[in-house]
Amino acid sequence: MRYLSGLFTALLLVANPSVFGWDHWGADLGGSRFSKLDQITPANVGNLVRAFVFHTGDLEARAPELMARTKLEATPLFVEDSLIFCSPFNEVIALDPGTGAPKWRYDPKISPTQLPANRYNCRGVTYWVDTKAAENALCRARIFMGTNDARVIALDAKTGIPCVDFGDHGEVRLDVAKPLLWPGEFQITSAPVVSRDVVVVGSAISDNTRVDGPAGTVHAFDARSGKPRWSWDPLVRDGIEAGAANVWAPMSADEARGLLFLPTSSPSPDFWGGKRPGDNAHANSVVALRTETGELVWSFQTVHHDVWDYDVPAQPTLTRIDTGAGLRDVVIQPTKQGFVFVLDRDTGQPVWPVEERAVPQGAAEGEQLSPTQPFPTHVPALLPQQFSAADIFKPFLGLGNSACEQQLSGLRNEGLFTPPSTQGTLFYPMTGGGVNWGSAAFDPVNQILYANVSRAIHIIKLIPRAEVEGLKPAKGFDLGEQRGAPFAMTRRVALSPLGFPCNKPPWGETVAVDLKAGKILWRSTVGTSEDRAPLGIAFKWGTPLPNGVVITAGGLVFTGAMDAYLRALNAKTGEELWQGRLPVPGLANPMTYFWKGEQYVAIAAGGHSEAGTTIGDSLVAFRLARPGETPSLWSRTIDRPGGRFLSGALVVALTILLLGIGLWRWRRRPH
Repeated sequence: MRYLSGLFTALLLVANPSVFGWDHWGADLGGSRFSKLDQITPANVGNLVRAFVFHTGDLEARAPELMARTKLEATPLFVEDSLIFCSPFNEVIALDPGTGAPKWRYDPKISPTQLPANRYNCRGVTYWVDTKAAENALCRARIFMGTNDARVIALDAKTGIPCVDFGDHGEVRLDVAKPLLWPGEFQITSAPVVSRDVVVVGSAISDNTRVDGPAGTVHAFDARSGKPRWSWDPLVRDGIEAGAANVWAPMSADEARGLLFLPTSSPSPDFWGGKRPGDNAHANSVVALRTETGELVWSFQTVHHDVWDYDVPAQPTLTRIDTGAGLRDVVIQPTKQGFVFVLDRDTGQPVWPVEERAVPQGAAEGEQLSPTQPFPTHVPALLPQQFSAADIFKPFLGLGNSACEQQLSGLRNEGLFTPPSTQGTLFYPMTGGGVNWGSAAFDPVNQILYANVSRAIHIIKLIPRAEVEGLKPAKGFDLGEQRGAPFAMTRRVALSPLGFPCNKPPWGETVAVDLKAGKILWRSTVGTSEDRAPLGIAFKWGTPLPNGVVITAGGLVFTGAMDAYLRALNAKTGEELWQGRLPVPGLANPMTYFWKGEQYVAIAAGGHSEAGTTIGDSLVAFRLARPGETPSLWSRTIDRPGGRFLSGALVVALTILLLGIGLWRWRRRPH
């Protein structure tokens, strides 16, 4: 039956090759992350085997201290009979899709002294075909990439040769306008978007360095010549002093409407906004611009006057949904808070009511908070937004967790949107919580939204300027100077002595949502402690999931996690069906493609330096076993709820031992 399915799929592929490729970062220009491939199903997913593992060579070629500043978050494209992706150092690599053998690679020579604030990172590249060029002309099909040192590069998609007619011999350099404090204060991390012959890029900017940070200007260039087409600054600057509101997350485009959709971030600095009074339009917003001119069409703000670092972190998902009153073209925008906003694509108006609700006040000196914030009413929040002492993680046979209780006591904690303070404020969801850059996925057939969410606590504290001198970052603490503000800030994740979050698990989930009904269909805990805990103990507590998922017509959801497995879930139930072992954790978005009669699933596995995982440099692909092949230890089905875990008695005994050691070490260390 598998080969009949493969034959049918192959015939469809010939008829419409784009249906079964992966030619955009989010599968399509609207970021659906949905594939019509159906060869791999819940019935046969247990037969997946590793097709290949490709290593970029960074582990051998780069210094360890440089690799410690990397994040391999790239999603490959399947175009021009190749898998094409970028390394954290912006090397573009093309592989044979069946064997993983390299076909070409291009190195833009990123400086090892760049030291980008958001780590060396490249989430992906962009593919575009110049329909006006001759069929076999060089650079008719192009790969575009933004770089850590603020260049936009155009390459021939078949050979990797720079397109010399684009800018200066294949590249243009962004005009940052304001002098940088160091080269890595400004970079490009997400893939550009190309629509209507225009290539558009955002930027990633150091968040908490200074009030007058670089502007978050979005830049557009002619896709053929590289000549500037337009630029757009997200901030309305009347009477404010601030920078950023940049677009660091991926963008989307509606080719037919000629609209570009931007997810904008918070103004600088994140946690004190006394010099930027008002709502700070169009920061923290979903924004629609005319693709060809940059003209503002509409803007919807998800956070007013942000002092919580609640950027709009995810690619806007463009799709058509059944609202109960007929089909409607919409923009779906998930957020760090766990909200899902559903907006009309033409007007930006909410499809279902959004209420302005009163939020906690009593800000730090000089601050002017918004009295209300927008709350969606139809789609429930994807994760809890309140935290109390009852939610502290107590694995020690239900007894107290004094280390976490000590950390969390005395903090301001009045629920979502409690403002930062000098006494310290509990942020839940954390600034990297909810849905992050991995974005959401939407099944247009079954009308279901899927998203990964992370649950952890941030402790944010404002430090009066007079106390900042001599203050140095400590292990586990971020220190943001917020120059030009009366306060610096510190940020840390609330962790137990064993390194586990202080809040109860699960710490990472995949969530399925029926948008029409406004109902969460299922939650599935994703990830275990196997690759972090002593002795490889696999507590199924979930791991933070900044990455996203891919969903298939075969009825599967694939995702990576902070342990070294690619997982397959049943799209209808959330049941975990299969695990594929990776060299290191795969905190990137997986993708799927069809090659020579076989469906493959691939994911970049490079670990995550900010999360403290093992660092790697691999791209791993899986396919169904061929005749004579059998799944190995690198691929396994889940035979019982929870998978392969230790017996209850042994888990309890080891938990007592490990917590005892951890608490003893906690009490001995200086506070």
